Amino acid sequence: CFLGVMMPIGLLAALAIRFDTPGPVIYRQKRVGLYKENFWIYKFRSMRIDADKLPAPPGPLDRKGSDHPKEVSDPRVTRVGRWLRRLSVDEFPQFINVLKGDMSIVGPRPHIPSEVDRYDTWHHRRFEVKPGITGLTQVSGRKNLDIDGMVRLDIYYIENWSVGLDLKIMLQTVPALLTGRGAY
Repeated sequence: CFLGVMMPIGLLAALAIRFDTPGPVIYRQKRVGLYKENFWIYKFRSMRIDADKLPAPPGPLDRKGSDHPKEVSDPRVTRVGRWLRRLSVDEFPQFINVLKGDMSIVGPRPHIPSEVDRYDTWHHRRFEVKPGITGLTQVSGRKNLDIDGMVRLDIYYIENWSVGLDLKIMLQTVPALLTGRGAY
């Protein structure tokens, strides 16, 4: 049932990306996963093809100890990309990562190696479980959290994991997706 719903949405997203900007529909990026192993994450491309060469707005590590949310208007994000991100449709291809065994449906979000290089020692607890497509961060503030807030939620998840907690997070993900709360 879920795949039946995802397929048409994914097809529409791919067509919208193709008509909006030149370049590939799927974007891959190196991320750090379980036991600090690198893997390629797949997403629908929501940015310009030269986005990696342009300066990025402040991320969660830049907001450490700050209550300032991430800048909402990133000039690297395309018109269609703003919609894909707001609805989290850009994340759909990560189910490939779940099938490959790199990710779980629920778990801490994987960060890029340059962000991991800036982690405090206690942040590395995140690598005790597979990263996930959704998690406590996504249902508890998403990008409005600083890195310490994210890691506290991740550690809570690791220490209190249960099937019931995963189901609760998945159920809370639906309203977060529908409202776009915290998504940019």
